[in-house]
Amino acid sequence: MRWQEFSERCPELAVAARDRFVADQLVLLGTIRSDGAPRISPCEVDFAADELMLGMMWRSRKALDLRRDPRLAVLSLPAGKDNPGGDVKLDGRAVEVADPDLRERYCAAIEARISWHPTGDYHLFVLDVERAATVRFDPADGMMTVRRWRPGTGVSTERRPG
Repeated sequence: MRWQEFSERCPELAVAARDRFVADQLVLLGTIRSDGAPRISPCEVDFAADELMLGMMWRSRKALDLRRDPRLAVLSLPAGKDNPGGDVKLDGRAVEVADPDLRERYCAAIEARISWHPTGDYHLFVLDVERAATVRFDPADGMMTVRRWRPGTGVSTERRPG
């Protein structure tokens, strides 16, 4: 489901993801190479038109991966070994954006964030969210809190030793 619907169905994880991705401005993007091996790449994300958008340089390896196989994982950047902010992970599929209005709204979001406007060719994808999770480790008690969301099941929370 697209970002707006995900935000409505699972606001607690959507807010955590949005806050983290906006603050970091960068995520780790997992894609699948043509030989089936995983690829991890840095990627900037932006929110525009109620969508989570991933822009990529024209014909970059990660963009070509997604055009061939749209499955992906988006993971927040760890803030060090102890990672006090925890992790946010979204799994889903990339949908390439051709709509000129949506592309312009993405460009406006980029310009507002970093005073730069994409020129020339570039790839733009929106995320269809299929699963989401947050993980936070509490060093005080050595416990880890995992919150997971799947369509149709809602959010589950589990505390376990880290």
